[in-house]
Amino acid sequence: MLKYISPDELASIMKSDKVPMKDYCVIDVRDDDWAGGNIKGAHNAPSSQFYVRVNDLVEKTKEIPTVVFHCALSQVRGPKAARIYAEARDQLEGDGLDIPHQVLILRGGFSDFQAKYKDDPELVENWSKEVWGNPQWL
Repeated sequence: MLKYISPDELASIMKSDKVPMKDYCVIDVRDDDWAGGNIKGAHNAPSSQFYVRVNDLVEKTKEIPTVVFHCALSQVRGPKAARIYAEARDQLEGDGLDIPHQVLILRGGFSDFQAKYKDDPELVENWSKEVWGNPQWL
């Protein structure tokens, strides 16, 4: 069962002494809607290509204990990618990988995160008022 993390909890991790890509990573599975801003340091792994590239992502992140997934709203693409990733990672554990980890989904996705933290450069980068002032995909 995958767990959710709130925007506040993720912001707290990001502002702590935890090191990105060592202690945690954020995986953004938005496709064309990646444009207009992202969580600082997030890795874009588009959902349209996710399934065929998941093993590469697992390999790159296998030593990172906390992996947070999201899409725009974290209702479909983010949770699906998190599930696929968790299953692929569990397969690696069966092959001898035994590093404690948690796979989380950002509640409310980038939409909620940016609404709260768009003005904080430690948390959001490349934010565009043109995109988020009137998002077409909502």
